[in-house]
Amino acid sequence: MMKPDSSSIVEGTQMWDQRSFIQEGESQSDRAQGKGQTVLALASSVDFTQQKILKHLRGKLGRSQCGQRFNKKVEDVKLHSEVPSLEAILCGIANSPTFSCYQGGVDLQNHQLDMQILPDGPKSDVDFSEILNAIQEMAKDVNILFDELEAVNSPCKDDDSLLHPGNLTSTSEDTSRLEAGGETVRERNKSNGLYFRDGKCRIDYILVYRKSSPQTEKREVFERNIRAEGLQMEKESSLINSDIIFVKLHAPWEVLGRYAEQMNVRMPFRRKIYYLPRRYKFMSRIDKQISRFRRWLPKKPMRLDKETLPDLEENDCYTAPFSQQRIHHFIIHNKDTFFNNATRSRIVHHILQRIKYEEGKNKIGLNRLLTNGSYEAAFPLHEGSYRSKNSIKTHGAVNHRHLLYECWASWGVWYKYQPLDLVRRYFGEKIGLYFAWLGWYTGMLFPAAFIGLFVFLYGVTTLDHCQVSKEVCQATDIIMCPVCDKYCPFMRLSDSCVYAKVTHLFDNGATVFFAVFMAVWATVFLEFWKRRRAVIAYDWDLIDWEEEEEEIRPQFEAKYSKKERMNPISGKPEPYQAFTDKCSRLIVSASGIFFMICVVIAAVFGIVIYRVVTVSTFAAFKWALIRNNSQVATTGTAVCINFCIIMLLNVLYEKVALLLTNLEQPRTESEWENSFTLKMFLFQFVNLNSSTFYIAFFLGRFTGHPGAYLRLINRWRLEECHPSGCLIDLCMQMGIIMVLKQTWNNFMELGYPLIQNWWTRRKVRQEHGTERKINFPQWEKDYNLQPMNAYGLFDEYLEMILQFGFTTIFVAAFPLAPLLALLNNIIEIRLDAYKFVTQWRRPLASRAKDIGIWYGILEGIGILSVITNAFVIAITSDFIPRLVYAYKYGPCAGQGEAGQKCMVGYVNASLSVFRISDFENRSEPESDGSEFSGTPLKYCRYRDYRDPPHSLAPYGYTLQFWHVLAARLAFIIVFEHLVFCIKHLISYLIPDLPKDLRDRMRREKYLIQEMMYEAELERLQKERKERKKNGKAHHNEWP
Repeated sequence: MMKPDSSSIVEGTQMWDQRSFIQEGESQSDRAQGKGQTVLALASSVDFTQQKILKHLRGKLGRSQCGQRFNKKVEDVKLHSEVPSLEAILCGIANSPTFSCYQGGVDLQNHQLDMQILPDGPKSDVDFSEILNAIQEMAKDVNILFDELEAVNSPCKDDDSLLHPGNLTSTSEDTSRLEAGGETVRERNKSNGLYFRDGKCRIDYILVYRKSSPQTEKREVFERNIRAEGLQMEKESSLINSDIIFVKLHAPWEVLGRYAEQMNVRMPFRRKIYYLPRRYKFMSRIDKQISRFRRWLPKKPMRLDKETLPDLEENDCYTAPFSQQRIHHFIIHNKDTFFNNATRSRIVHHILQRIKYEEGKNKIGLNRLLTNGSYEAAFPLHEGSYRSKNSIKTHGAVNHRHLLYECWASWGVWYKYQPLDLVRRYFGEKIGLYFAWLGWYTGMLFPAAFIGLFVFLYGVTTLDHCQVSKEVCQATDIIMCPVCDKYCPFMRLSDSCVYAKVTHLFDNGATVFFAVFMAVWATVFLEFWKRRRAVIAYDWDLIDWEEEEEEIRPQFEAKYSKKERMNPISGKPEPYQAFTDKCSRLIVSASGIFFMICVVIAAVFGIVIYRVVTVSTFAAFKWALIRNNSQVATTGTAVCINFCIIMLLNVLYEKVALLLTNLEQPRTESEWENSFTLKMFLFQFVNLNSSTFYIAFFLGRFTGHPGAYLRLINRWRLEECHPSGCLIDLCMQMGIIMVLKQTWNNFMELGYPLIQNWWTRRKVRQEHGTERKINFPQWEKDYNLQPMNAYGLFDEYLEMILQFGFTTIFVAAFPLAPLLALLNNIIEIRLDAYKFVTQWRRPLASRAKDIGIWYGILEGIGILSVITNAFVIAITSDFIPRLVYAYKYGPCAGQGEAGQKCMVGYVNASLSVFRISDFENRSEPESDGSEFSGTPLKYCRYRDYRDPPHSLAPYGYTLQFWHVLAARLAFIIVFEHLVFCIKHLISYLIPDLPKDLRDRMRREKYLIQEMMYEAELERLQKERKERKKNGKAHHNEWP
């Protein structure tokens, strides 16, 4: 059974158009009869069995009124066979005296059919528009729904099918139209700057160099070898600087085919066949009821409007590695568009990376020429302007870049989902996966941000009922010891009332629950991302893309070209790095990493010294505001200085990481990226979080007690926590670092390219006037844009991973971190999209199966977050001391209660007494405290669990201290084991692959084998027929 060709469909369309305009005087029944015959002729042009047509019509019409009437008509028309023939049914409907055509449009194989309205006469029992729609959908899906039909080359959407919706035509019509207006097309191609001067050869890649460059000989050899590989070349001088030369490269079909086979580029060869599992009647009824209910609901505002925008789905075809020997299996309508622009650029870049520019083992590849200044830049072209005078909803998108700008990079669509298929098509799978992960991470932040905001609001609502903050605010008679030597005065505990209230906002009864929730959230996020990634990998045809398909880095190939071994997968010889050489390089690299981490620790040590020194300086400050808030001023300035040191050290770390990674000589690009990523993450993670770890776990923990303070280098007294606790310092550290870093990153990502591009345009206007910019070709416009980061998506991933660390590692101390991360990411997605589409040159499209080593880093952060949050709750916060007091020492001791009434007297029980006469000489304050009571103070209080000075063991630890310490250690153990058990249970219960995806993959594998067999059988049959025609048939020939 053969699939109908386009000519038969066109004939049926023309018959319908002829019948649509009925001459005057033609009767109603004649019109009905003509309509019925037209539908019959159209259905006959599609060579189905009648039974399948009726079955499909019933399925398409469903249980609507038209469908019910159609089924009734089927039952009314009885013939000799069990199943009524299509002819009898259609003629029976057409001969109905109440028949009248229904207004509607039917898109049949991209041919628009407009049905004329007949004003007279009532409606028919069955609307022919719905039947015709069902028939044309059946014709369109002939290879999808019926497995027994022959698998033939179904038309797949070309890469330009998204452009100018409503003007889509078949390939044959495009060809004839191009031949008719070839000169016009060539002139248009010349003017848009995307083609050679002849208007035929599309520009696949651009090289830029200066004539004044001294590397002329290397460049000439390189370009001569480019021509030898079969690439076509054309040169243009810049319109604004005659010293700049643009080299335009075009890859002909033969070159593309040869290298696509070497690179295992996967190309479409059949349309996908979707397996529709059998649904039970009960579930079908539930789905129908749900669909009816959804009609009353508003449309999803976050979905892209597919009625006004072009179709955003990717080519719905099976793919296979391209092979010139099996080229007849692939869907090739037009050789110029078979390989899309991103694939063509990737192939050309692959060629340029393996072309020699000089004799010698290391004299190979475009990257080295870019490094030594032979070429200034190398990039693929954008597909034109991202702006248009006309609205995309009325006139369609001018090009894919314009489409991306309107439905992705524009600020007006900030609340909508991302068109990931379009992003992947334009920028490649690697960039598409980054935005898919970023969108998934942002979506998963919504529940975390909501719960974190709930915890904060819970603290706000319970603030007036908090017994601890009440006692602090009312403790006007409790005098606290100075927090530094000499210059710090005595202070009332009630002076820290504001800090006590702020501490309660973050350290309340819901904090433990939120810490457990975030640990579970991190696991759920990673597990569901694996499922989401599997679906994306299937849809983008990345399931079978493995590391063995990666190319060896040119630097590795040139370095170890003399040593070769057989590749166990391909069986071909390839360069080989000896084990001893690899180990020695790794040892040197590890030593460099350890040294840089020591530099980070030294920087943190410097910040600690600054905090110790300046707290006394601020305490003696002239301004009362700073003098009374010396600890807050110290913390704030230390955080800002720490941020500046972080930014400065990041520049040094980047250079060191690059040096160490190149020293290791990784084999492939992915290995290079993973090695560089791991080093940079270690450096920046330690750099960013080292001071936070110090504040969380060391600040105020090892200070000693008044009269016996521990000192740094026997000189500086270690810093103490605020009388309200150390959690406020940790909150300030996280809040300031998080806000400053995100603001700085957003400015550097978008603000810097905007300023650079504005400055470039300003210089052009000053030197050459504004009227010349309009005539710039596309290669010159793209050259004036900023190049993409040399390390690809590293900065984008690193920023988000570090943010993920802030969101999870110390979230118990700062519940608002997920909310800040969510707000930043909503802006980050559109900033990155705007930057990629408008401010950067088009990056080279590259493939990737997942987010790489970043997933392992995320898992490590998730494990670390459980440990750190357990220590933050147990050590940094006062949750455990309050719990021990409520159950053991408070008014409710032994009663099993722990409410606010059980916390009466907690503040007094958590403070120890110190005799002022026991101060060391260098620690004795200048003031005697007479301003509080009129007489010199004899005693002051400090935060600790120690015996009073008149006890048998002065200033020794009390029993309550050991109870609190035991409770803290027990909480850490219980919390960690409980959360880890929950994490592993969730990981076990959530499968990595959704069940429907697993079934689709199995069925696809089976169908591909069948298709390949049928295609090969068809080819052999054609060859047999040709040999018979030529008289060369043999008797023993098969099949």
